Amino acid sequence: MQLLDAVREARIRDSHLRDQAMRAAKSAALNAAEGAGRVTRADKARAFTIARGEACEAAAAVEIAVAAGDAEAGALAPVLGHADRFVAMTTRLIR
Repeated sequence: MQLLDAVREARIRDSHLRDQAMRAAKSAALNAAEGAGRVTRADKARAFTIARGEACEAAAAVEIAVAAGDAEAGALAPVLGHADRFVAMTTRLIR
């Protein structure tokens, strides 16, 4: 949820990139929740793997937006910080 908040707060001006970033951040949160609700180790790992990929995509979209001038540079650090923690968490849960 913190990653989702940070992506939203980035206020990406390009509507297509903003939509892609928000969808990826929402998907990361939803897949993490799905993984928590799964029973078998394989099902959990699959959902957490998808969540990790979506978090990377959300962070990349914000990074691209900043590089393209469609978001303020100060928005990137919070997104990357939350994405790094999310990726580390889901990586541990996958194993």
